[in-house]
Amino acid sequence: MATKPQIAHDTQALATGASLAPRLVVRYANEEAVAQAAANRILLRLSDILATPGRDFADFAVTGGGDGIHVLEVMLTNPLLTSVDWSRVRIWWGDERFVLEDDDDRNAKQAREGLLNELVRRGMLPEENIYEMPADTRDAATRAAATDTENQAAADASAAAYEKTLRATLDADDPRLDIALFGVGPDAHFASLFPGHEEVKINDGRLATGVINSPKPPSLRVSLTVPVIQRSHNVWVIASSTSKTDAMAKALPVINDPMAPVSHAAGTDSTVWMVDVNAVPEA
Repeated sequence: MATKPQIAHDTQALATGASLAPRLVVRYANEEAVAQAAANRILLRLSDILATPGRDFADFAVTGGGDGIHVLEVMLTNPLLTSVDWSRVRIWWGDERFVLEDDDDRNAKQAREGLLNELVRRGMLPEENIYEMPADTRDAATRAAATDTENQAAADASAAAYEKTLRATLDADDPRLDIALFGVGPDAHFASLFPGHEEVKINDGRLATGVINSPKPPSLRVSLTVPVIQRSHNVWVIASSTSKTDAMAKALPVINDPMAPVSHAAGTDSTVWMVDVNAVPEA
């Protein structure tokens, strides 16, 4: 049975400025309804973008975590999947765990297993359209002996390489993603931007940054920065289950609060937070 979405908040007043779309929070009955709604929204928007005259590609940044990977799995069985010309979709990541390429913690590996590998196998998505964040290539002994300074340098090198790819593939001076999807951590982090950490405050032109000492393992990560996220056309957040209730309570009343990093999640064309009634019990 279809679940009727409910508009939880009129947040026009929370918009950070004319350049950002107001935050729209839509509540669904359960986790599965959130995943289905997100899958539908992504597939329809990709189709619309690709139908726009003059558009060669659509750029879609996926996310990890339980909610994010479940959305990708749901997309694979969605009837709208074949309405998208995947040969013209480029896949990016909002963040990545800085681990070995074949590590099960790696967001790219999980996304490939959930959706991307099957699209490639069917001949729908070219492998060259998948832009993973560079993995940690250091050997076990080097990783074990690394200092914080060395870890920061390694993660920052991955971030710099990803920024170079973003600028080379998109507009070098104004790179913008069409859709950037994010989950939410129980501490209200998004991407790999954590409460109270300096990375969430970066505003020096960098598109990506290395992260060390993440409070959630693994400790080393790479993340897009807030400015490039907020230049994305459509920024969508998904959150379900009671494990996200506290995070939503912290983030919903505020905008751009470093102690609730997901409150920075906003796009220029649309800002949509898709949540279930467990994550946001009251409208």
